[in-house]
Amino acid sequence: MPKPPLPFEPFEPFRPSAAPGATAEPAARATRLTKVYGRGDTQVTALDGVTVEFGRARFTAVMGPSGSGKSTLMHCMAGLDRATSGSARIGSVELTELTDRQLTAVRREKIGFVFQGFNLLPTLTAHENMTLPLRLAGRRPDPAWSDTVIAATGLAERLAHRPAELSGGQQQRVAVARALMSRPEIVFADEPTGNLDSRSGAHVLGFLRDSVEELGQTVVMVTHDPVAAAHADRVVFLADGRPVDELHAPTSGAVLDRMLAFEETQDRHAD
Repeated sequence: MPKPPLPFEPFEPFRPSAAPGATAEPAARATRLTKVYGRGDTQVTALDGVTVEFGRARFTAVMGPSGSGKSTLMHCMAGLDRATSGSARIGSVELTELTDRQLTAVRREKIGFVFQGFNLLPTLTAHENMTLPLRLAGRRPDPAWSDTVIAATGLAERLAHRPAELSGGQQQRVAVARALMSRPEIVFADEPTGNLDSRSGAHVLGFLRDSVEELGQTVVMVTHDPVAAAHADRVVFLADGRPVDELHAPTSGAVLDRMLAFEETQDRHAD
């Protein structure tokens, strides 16, 4: 069966790249990554041979319409879902070759993940939530790194508070700190400001931006918000499970213009 046409017309030829200034060895790389759900008439190709790199100590936003594959890409790259074919690498580690136990160890040691819904344990304090993954792995936080991360959250005076005693933005900063506490090679953030008001969202995005600039962290964020994407060094756009375009040093206006152009092209295909 021939592949359906892209709903958007990508700039040709499109070759996904690392952001300017990124090191030669990327923090993560997908090569011809494919993810198929279902079989027969119900088969859906969520990722269609995606090749993309995420440079170290860079902030990348991934955008696209609903069903474009952006969350599936993140889940496959974070080891939360297994690809059907192709390669997903974190540093030099090939995720597709690992057993479930090995994959769990890689997620614990090399990957941080920030969920839209915070996913904090209500009975634990902010500090206990931040350090929980390390304690589950039988590791102690590095004191100097822990102090650095806590200082970056701006929540040093709220560490003994439980999630119910914190605002939504503060809870999400705790969740980001939890992802950073193990010093992962890469942090994936799935719509991290989706449940926040604009002010709280700005605080969280500023924290992610600071983690890249001041802590040398690598961040990949799925978002639908042009304002959020403007905090990134680079935006990768997906459509129909394939990369179709990218922007470097994006502004919210440039991202919005690109998204509107995509929608106009999609409307022409629909007609």
